[in-house]
Amino acid sequence: MVTDDWRQCRVMLPAPQNWLVLDLRNEDPEAWAREVAALHLAEDTPAEARDAFAMDVLWYWGVAVRLRALCAAVLAPPESAIIASYTVRELRIPPESLTVTAFRAEAARAEGPYFGEQGLTEVELPLGPALRVHRLEPTAPDSDGGSIVEGLAHYVLPRKYPTALECRLLWSTLGFGEELEKIADELAESVLLE
Repeated sequence: MVTDDWRQCRVMLPAPQNWLVLDLRNEDPEAWAREVAALHLAEDTPAEARDAFAMDVLWYWGVAVRLRALCAAVLAPPESAIIASYTVRELRIPPESLTVTAFRAEAARAEGPYFGEQGLTEVELPLGPALRVHRLEPTAPDSDGGSIVEGLAHYVLPRKYPTALECRLLWSTLGFGEELEKIADELAESVLLE
């Protein structure tokens, strides 16, 4: 179910200099991604590195657009590569599934493959009740290639609107898990529908 009772989604991004907001309505995403790379990287950055960064930004932009994200951003500390991506999207699910219990049952049934145990926790966010799901999963589950991605998603039921949101932070950078989990929780706490 999609609702038009609100106009936009807002998220408070911590450490703004480290986040690049993806302009999901941009009509020339390639030129926009190159502009983002030029602003993000030092002037003396080699052209190949600048192009590679722009293509990474463009890839994340494309994923967010395909997901029909309401808003999206990537975490890229100054002069570095992208280390995480965040998206908020509205879920199209039947009204009878708009419960945290239904979310928990769906998450428990998900086949994966996942590594380790999934963390499933019910939490209360300012926007409404949510299921917090922490997983490790392969990027290419049907092949021997790919890498491992860690993710923390909050499946939220906004109190004021008959809809559901997925607020998801994904990363593949080892060693940042605990810090990024805290950031994902902060981001989910800050989501507003206006």
